[in-house]
Amino acid sequence: MKLRKQVTVCGGAIFCVAVFSLYLMLDRVQHDPARRQNGGNFPRSQISVLQNRIEQLEQLLEENHQIISHIKDSVMELTDTGAVSPSGHLPFRSANGSWVLPFDGRPTFLAVKPQDCQFSDVSHGQADVQMLDVYSLLEFDNPDGGVWKQGFDITYEPNEWDDEPLQVFVVPHSHNDPGWIKTFDKYYTDQTQHILNNMVVKLAEDPRRKFIWSEISFFSKWWETADVHKQEAVRKLILGGQLEIATGGWVMTDEANVHYFAMIDQLIEGHQWLERNLGITPRSGWAVDPFGHSATMAYVLKRANLTSMLIQRVHYSIKKHFASTHSLEFMWRQAWDSGSNTDIFCHMMPFYSYDVPHTCGPDPKICCQFDFKRLPGGRINCPWKVPPKPVVEANVAERAQLLLDQYRKKSKLYRSKVLLVPLGDDFRYDKALEWDQQYGNYQKMFDYMNSHPELHVQAQFGTLSDYFNAVYKVNGVAQGSRPADYPVLSGDFFAYADREDHYWTGYFTSRPFYKSLDRVIESHLRGAEILYSLAVANARHEGMEGRFPVSDYALLVDARRSVALFQHHDAITGTAKENVVIDYGTKLLRSLIGLKRVITNAAHFLVMKNKEFYRFYQTEPFLETDDRRATQDSLPQRTLIELDPAGPRYLVLFNPIEQERLCVVTVLVNTVRVRVLTEDGQTVPVQLSAEWASSTQMSAEVFEATFMARLPPLGLAVFHLYDSADSPLTLRSETVLRLSDRSISARATDPLPVSSQLADSQTFYISSQSLTLGFSGTTGLLESIKRKDDPQEVKVQMQFMVYGTRPSKDKSGAYLFLPDGKAKPYNQKEPPVVRVVEGPLFSEVVAHYQHFEQTIRIHNVPGVDGLSIDMTTMVDIRDQTNKELAMRLVTDVQSGDDFYTDLNAFQIQPRRHYQKLPLQANFYPMPSQAYIQDSHHRLTLHTAQALGVSSLESGQLEVIMDRRLMQDDNRGLGQGLKDNKKSANHFRLLLERRSKGNKRDGFFAKLSSLFRLFFSETLSREAGEVDSTTTSFPSILSHMTNAMLNHKVLAFPVLPKRRGVPPLQTFAPLKSILPCDFHLLNLRSIQSQQDPMSPSPYTALILHRLALDCSLEAQNLGFNCTTTQGQLNVSSLYKNLDLQLLQPMSLTLMHSGTPLANHSTISLDPMEISAFKLKLR
Repeated sequence: MKLRKQVTVCGGAIFCVAVFSLYLMLDRVQHDPARRQNGGNFPRSQISVLQNRIEQLEQLLEENHQIISHIKDSVMELTDTGAVSPSGHLPFRSANGSWVLPFDGRPTFLAVKPQDCQFSDVSHGQADVQMLDVYSLLEFDNPDGGVWKQGFDITYEPNEWDDEPLQVFVVPHSHNDPGWIKTFDKYYTDQTQHILNNMVVKLAEDPRRKFIWSEISFFSKWWETADVHKQEAVRKLILGGQLEIATGGWVMTDEANVHYFAMIDQLIEGHQWLERNLGITPRSGWAVDPFGHSATMAYVLKRANLTSMLIQRVHYSIKKHFASTHSLEFMWRQAWDSGSNTDIFCHMMPFYSYDVPHTCGPDPKICCQFDFKRLPGGRINCPWKVPPKPVVEANVAERAQLLLDQYRKKSKLYRSKVLLVPLGDDFRYDKALEWDQQYGNYQKMFDYMNSHPELHVQAQFGTLSDYFNAVYKVNGVAQGSRPADYPVLSGDFFAYADREDHYWTGYFTSRPFYKSLDRVIESHLRGAEILYSLAVANARHEGMEGRFPVSDYALLVDARRSVALFQHHDAITGTAKENVVIDYGTKLLRSLIGLKRVITNAAHFLVMKNKEFYRFYQTEPFLETDDRRATQDSLPQRTLIELDPAGPRYLVLFNPIEQERLCVVTVLVNTVRVRVLTEDGQTVPVQLSAEWASSTQMSAEVFEATFMARLPPLGLAVFHLYDSADSPLTLRSETVLRLSDRSISARATDPLPVSSQLADSQTFYISSQSLTLGFSGTTGLLESIKRKDDPQEVKVQMQFMVYGTRPSKDKSGAYLFLPDGKAKPYNQKEPPVVRVVEGPLFSEVVAHYQHFEQTIRIHNVPGVDGLSIDMTTMVDIRDQTNKELAMRLVTDVQSGDDFYTDLNAFQIQPRRHYQKLPLQANFYPMPSQAYIQDSHHRLTLHTAQALGVSSLESGQLEVIMDRRLMQDDNRGLGQGLKDNKKSANHFRLLLERRSKGNKRDGFFAKLSSLFRLFFSETLSREAGEVDSTTTSFPSILSHMTNAMLNHKVLAFPVLPKRRGVPPLQTFAPLKSILPCDFHLLNLRSIQSQQDPMSPSPYTALILHRLALDCSLEAQNLGFNCTTTQGQLNVSSLYKNLDLQLLQPMSLTLMHSGTPLANHSTISLDPMEISAFKLKLR
């Protein structure tokens, strides 16, 4: 009772202080002239001043309401559990079975400004073409279109070009895959180096010759070995307009599975290389081979200051529709853009492929005759049985007329009388002969066409930008501007089908092991960039630059390039040969090891209390890594911390996210005698659990210690681990094995108790302070979710399903998903072994099946970490034949045909399930999340790896977990998918409830909501109404859940030292909290202009302002969350560092804005990604 009284009195006192503070703040608002001058977003009139004053009052009320609610909840939790700890210690288990934890004495509040919610409420820009509408409109039939099989017959009048001649730009190109059938290095040795060597010689022979190149990964490798004469020749060709670098990314990135962090980073890596070595800035994007196209790529190119882009692999029905409506060229606008700021001019190629037979015009039989590499006697020929002929004086008229007919027909599909004709294919122009054949024969035809005015054509070789510039010129608009009457489009181009019902939706999941590894390394790369930049800046500030291993920058560069290489559209996609996959994996593992070294070296410097004691020895690491991977295709093994009664072990935790983090951390220890202390000596609750060697056998030597930690944003915290006699705050997990067979028994290792019971069909439950989960007694899989604050239990039934492949000649492979009908339930003869673990900090249910092991865990902590369900599915289908394993969630959410998936973890794209499409066409990429919703709930599945997802029935979400396929699917790979690994797929499942109105139904709240309603309606009328289903946004809780899943806490043990460990302290780099709708995408040290393996004094700060859906109920996030209408003062962000430069930059740092005053406030709109060059010391 004594404890209860103390807590009540303490809570009451804090309540009084909070109320008095509120009074003072309101009084200050009333009398503070500075606040009175604070303008809003509307004209400065009496009504707008009143609106702003009400919003300020509402903000203050909200903050105090949050604090008081937090105190009240904590007091209630402690006093109303129906039990008092028998020992007076916390945590303890109350009479109702719930665990009571020590009160986290740091009240937190959620204070999102109303203006920061309006972005998701108001209407967004009106597009002429909305891809969701196109999908609804089209029948997706496939009638025979004649010579253009998937199109229609094209006709023209001979005099159509009499007034304005046709301008033809033939653009020679060579598509070089940085790994596919051969490894990157093998391709370079066998083909790419010869292409580039020939290019230098052959372009110089005739100034009329042009060529474009895309992949900087290959180009940089060639440049390193090219002599100064070749390098100078290249510069001259670029300066003369004969050679253009298109896009300029490290690779031609996949657009389905990639995370926007890596999509941007590979573009930065390519552009930084170009700037340093060639001093050029790409203007046009070129993406002929990614298997479907994302709106995110359009936004990234626009932010990098490109003016135009080209795409190719789009569903044949959509190409036909766009061709028939002359919409193949359009302004691609982001669905959430209320103006035209994100518009970029986009050209869609109209035909089947980017090879020569499908680029000169609609008839491949004719176009193939103008691919002069296929001349008789060569290694390849024309499948249509009519070979090319060398162009000579006797046949030039006939050849030119035949080709011009194709050019004219193709031009009829576009709005201008300027025509783009690509001339190339995979790894073309690797022999000098081909350069002579193609350029020589084409030049003869061009000369003929151009010398006959009656043909009304001007034909020439061109670069991609030559073409775009001509389009802008004939339309009388500036580069990148919208020509009159050209349509505006929003949406994306997934899923892709190239013929019949052959949908390229299998690669959304193919080789999930590597999709997962990629994201682990991306998180490490981002973390390493941030910590390295902060460590170097702090070392400079302390005058210790010479003692810090600045040379670690070379490891960062290596990792940037390995990650960039893996974003290639045959790498992360899982569509390369097995030996090529091993090569990618080896490069990625090498980079991961290097990144862990960068992080541990930076952390070592930053946690030293007295930097004078800092010593760096290459051979004597200060910190151990958190885990190790034995090989590139093995799962990580966590580091064991060996405790010693002689003294403490120290643990450094790194929080890579930009907000304070309250979470549970689990480490492996060698003893059950564990005590964990914070840096200032406070003992924290620990849950001790077994490490399981099999479904029923626990390890006798290794144990899991789980504790709650509060970590600074982007910071490092120090904990002390002791081997000591039982601490009252260290509690053992309670484990029950649910078995179907009495002959199996648990082998308990004292003192970790485990019991077993015969499984029955009754639903069983686990609970935390926020959630109660129901599980099937039969399957051990999730059945329901009930939130503490929601009287309604929501059905969320987990099922595992299996797809086969069709029996016909066309079967599923690395690219294609061609199922043999609907999925069948996964079955195994033996019932599963189910393990139920309960404790004060987490509870979990683990179901062991033959081909997967499903772990569902909930954390009993306040805030983000405790509000969602942690799910890990260990998948192993290596003994299967032509099977795909799917995880299906069946719920009572009334979602209808609508569901939502993300594009590249950057934005949400609404989807619709169409009965008119085959099953496989309804699958979409899910790089980071998918959700279904109705008027009451939203259920979001967050993922730590890209996988394919669909909603095949109302209330369902379905994810393909792994695919094992025994045959090629005839798209050039020549292999099936038979190199499956044991893979761990990680998820977070978040159930949110829609708000039912503001809890504070007072005068101010009602008045403010009336104002907001009035202004949002006014804005909507001005913007023009648009279907609300074209955009959707996650809540702040959903954004934070995704960040926590994708950027796990890294735990680094300090290695024992003979001389003892010097004093360590928390490193908290931020002086002021970052608004919680800001994501720090990267803090990237910029390379030196002299030495690319060394850093310059400059750092790139890349920020993304998140858009929020505030219609979902706000929760206690466990940290102070405030928004600022997109305002941020960078100079007051970093502790102990001086900001000496603040310069706005284009996204890839090639274009500089005017430097701002160092104390300036920067401003970002919702969804905006912006880059700034900083100089921190």
